Amino acid sequence: MYGTKFSNRLSKRSALALMACGLALSFLMALASHSHASWLQQLDDLFNDTVLVDMASQTPVSTATVVDIDEVSLEAVGQWPWPRYRIGALVEAIAAKQPAAIALDILLPEPDRSSIDSIQSTYKHDFNLDLAITGAPAGLRDNDGYLGHILAQSRSVGSEYLYFDRPTKSEVAPSHVLEVTGDTDLLALHEASGILRNTFKISSQTEVAGFINTHPDRDGRLRRLPLLIKYDGLIHASLALAALMRSLDVDSVRIDSDRDGPLLHVGGHAIPIDRYGEALLRLKGKSLLYPSVSAVDVLNGSVPDAALRGKIVFLGSTATGLNDLHNTASDPQFPGLMIQAAMVDGMATDQFIRVPEWLDILNFAECLITGALVSALFIRAERVSLVVLGSAAITTFLLGLALLLFSRGNLLAPPGPALVVVALLFVTFTIYRFAAEKRHAYLWFKKLENARQVTIESMAAVAETRDPETGAHIKRTQHYVRAIADQLRSSGHYTHILTPEYINLLFISAPLHDVGKVGVPDHILLKPGKLDEDELVIMRRHAEFGRSIILNTAQLIEGDNYLAIAGEIAATHHEKWDGTGYPVGLAGQDIPLSGRIMSVADIYDALISRRCYKDPMPHADATRFMQEASGKIFDPVILQAFFQIEGAIMAIAARYRDDSELVLGDR
Repeated sequence: MYGTKFSNRLSKRSALALMACGLALSFLMALASHSHASWLQQLDDLFNDTVLVDMASQTPVSTATVVDIDEVSLEAVGQWPWPRYRIGALVEAIAAKQPAAIALDILLPEPDRSSIDSIQSTYKHDFNLDLAITGAPAGLRDNDGYLGHILAQSRSVGSEYLYFDRPTKSEVAPSHVLEVTGDTDLLALHEASGILRNTFKISSQTEVAGFINTHPDRDGRLRRLPLLIKYDGLIHASLALAALMRSLDVDSVRIDSDRDGPLLHVGGHAIPIDRYGEALLRLKGKSLLYPSVSAVDVLNGSVPDAALRGKIVFLGSTATGLNDLHNTASDPQFPGLMIQAAMVDGMATDQFIRVPEWLDILNFAECLITGALVSALFIRAERVSLVVLGSAAITTFLLGLALLLFSRGNLLAPPGPALVVVALLFVTFTIYRFAAEKRHAYLWFKKLENARQVTIESMAAVAETRDPETGAHIKRTQHYVRAIADQLRSSGHYTHILTPEYINLLFISAPLHDVGKVGVPDHILLKPGKLDEDELVIMRRHAEFGRSIILNTAQLIEGDNYLAIAGEIAATHHEKWDGTGYPVGLAGQDIPLSGRIMSVADIYDALISRRCYKDPMPHADATRFMQEASGKIFDPVILQAFFQIEGAIMAIAARYRDDSELVLGDR
């Protein structure tokens, strides 16, 4: 199949039309890519996810560690959220191991109801009782204040959540404002309308806080995290960014750009972001690759110092009941706590990925160039295999270029639009080529049909030059034969033989039924009176002559020989149902169906036509004679079909009638 050669070269006009069509479709695809059509974005996401998963390093993280208030830790304490003093004790235990930074992925917006001050206030409000609790240190009477004090001492990073669907008023302004310098005009940050912070007694003592918002894509998959969001005129940092800044002991960031897009400079790190302040996640693999220790083990002192020393530690919970799980390319249930660790690890190790700002230009150029190449391929290629191999080569190049950009430059430049161009043009042009080949084959077939018809008509014309009165007779009998065959088929007779193709061959072959008369001498063929016995023997040999002429011609034609039926008709149309005909004396079903049909048509036309030796017989007399000959000369079934379409037979006779003709006819 693939080695098949195209049967015709495209004309210059067709080639130009094909190229114009290819470029037009490519241009439309380029526009769809530029407008970020959702279905193309899905294709790009599929490519990006596949590349990121297949090329993930699968190496454990060394810069960040998670302290997890997991199911074991929750079971040990028996409630969530933990009392604030318990969280404070955990933060103190972590800080003692000298981490680079501590960040709490825990949001505590409600006061701790287990605080002594809170319990006394509740009893006073509900029961008007002054509950006395003595012996407790002053620092432990208010759990929220105590936790805030611990966070301040350990310089931990707190968390906050920014709303985009509701306005809020914060009880306390942040004690630390993120300083953003450089070319901030490069950014068009999302603006929040509200904020959720820890309680006043916690947030007022927390020097730095970062938001824990995530931003899944339309398909629900998390591929990027916002690092900067604007609220109330100020720019806020994400928890991961704030934790990195705390580890580097910096309190400002700078914005600039390179040829690929905006950069967020933090200390000595240049973090690629988009104009919305978001950075792509580059996960090393499943969440198990991100080191984690149980909170209860930290409190019990069973975690070695080396596990946390110098690490950016995120404190939170991956407990299933909290439902803080995210669908990512590498893991459909990636805990949010691990997401923060993954982002800070990527920033701290400069293992970033980015979508270059010039991707739209690249896609536009790829679409147009690919369209031109595929179009030229279909125009110039002479074999189907070259088209397939060429399209495969273009596809391979596009994928190879995308993978090279990723492996060498950490750039995600999915070739989706250009690949769609290849597929779209391949299908479109294949259909076009198929249609063109089919039309070419049809025209070639018509030429063969015409050549076949010309061959038959030329052979019939030879007979006509010898017997000039057979012209209209040939036309009439040709149409009689087809009409009778159609009626037989519709009546359910000989349906296994009388296919549409066979009936068409009958129609084409019928004019050759008397071609053998070219072998009859003129003094017999053109004799005006009755033939004697010897002359009649010679005349009857025209059936044998016809069969011989046709079969000799047929030997020169390869394949399915359309002259086979013509030879059959010429040889047997004078045989009779009762076996008294010539040249062989076949009887009944031994006479080929084509010959039996031709016999009815030929004799009827001879009866109603003028001959030099007789006047034409009226239709009624002719049909009466034929009825009497049923089962003798004619196949009764075929004769019955003839009478069933008597009206159509008379119409054919009238249509092709030529009263001026003088036909000797059959003897």
